[in-house]
Amino acid sequence: MNFSVTAEPHSYVNCPLKMPIHIADLGYGEATLVDERNNRIACQLFNDKGTDSVAWIEPNLSVGEKKSYRLDTSPAGSVTRVDIEDIGEERLEVQIGGKLFTRYHYGDRWARPFLYPFIGPKDIPVTRAYPKESDVEGEATDHPHQKSVWTAYGKINNTDNWSEIGEHGYIRHRKFEEVTGGPIFGRIRAINSWVNYENAKQMEEVREFTIFNLESERIVDVRIKFIATDGDVCIGDTKEGGVLAVRVATSMNESKGGLITNAYGARTEAETWGRPAAWVDYSGLVGGETMGITVMDHPSSFRHPTRWHVRSYGLFAANPFALRDYDPGLGISGDYTIPNGECISFCYRVYIHEGDAEQAQSRERYFGFVAPPKIELT
Repeated sequence: MNFSVTAEPHSYVNCPLKMPIHIADLGYGEATLVDERNNRIACQLFNDKGTDSVAWIEPNLSVGEKKSYRLDTSPAGSVTRVDIEDIGEERLEVQIGGKLFTRYHYGDRWARPFLYPFIGPKDIPVTRAYPKESDVEGEATDHPHQKSVWTAYGKINNTDNWSEIGEHGYIRHRKFEEVTGGPIFGRIRAINSWVNYENAKQMEEVREFTIFNLESERIVDVRIKFIATDGDVCIGDTKEGGVLAVRVATSMNESKGGLITNAYGARTEAETWGRPAAWVDYSGLVGGETMGITVMDHPSSFRHPTRWHVRSYGLFAANPFALRDYDPGLGISGDYTIPNGECISFCYRVYIHEGDAEQAQSRERYFGFVAPPKIELT
């Protein structure tokens, strides 16, 4: 099979790509893409929800550049890959190139599943360790429900499934639909139940993380689906929530000299909190190095561009529901009811990088997420 990849108005660096393929008796796993100069790069053959597909990471494509590839189903001989292993105590460990990247904690000892640690380039952790670890010098210990990278919301049928105070709700792991590794990406797809304090199910959630095999940066695609499986689901207007939420390392906080930036060029909590934007970046010093996290919202997400619950003390969450809380002057509510049997979906990309948003070219990297190069069979 032969195909071309063309950059049009944008350049691309380390851009994850995929396309459907139709080859009889296709085996899954590592394969090879061969370009017109006979250079070989690794790719991954997999089944994407019923469709055979090939995925690879396009290393560099300049504006207007076109590359031609031939698919060779023999392995490329990758020296690194993404591996995901069950390490017990209801944890999955994700390694990239043999190094720890994150662990997915999903046991009932926690109110909700979360990712911790979250390790960026140069093996530097970019999220807060507390409350998973309580002995990190200089680290803030407020808001113990804010665990590294997680999903939660404060008004689900009037249940508080954000805090861990009083009669709050829980997100309970039910099963994994997919746990796979490979030379291009690894994937975790989990089915969760959102329940109230009395353990009555309120809705179902599908949570999917796709972690790409990159060393100088980290890219994780996150897909989340809320499904009304047990009656209508009313999602109320409150700032207390994040469909995808991050608590950055304390030293990155804006209050400690860090920088919050959004897609429109706004800076600081005062200019970004509660505002809609296609992406927001939070950067600051960790261990003497400037590190940053960009969270990007895809146009397919419910109520794109999302609004952001982003704070100077390190909270960083996508929340499209809090219209009244964010801007009472609008005179409208962000409440939304998912009718029984229906769903809403969200799609994000998390880009962990060195430097601030400008140095990491977060604006240009966003187009790799929402407007990737054109792929055509030849």
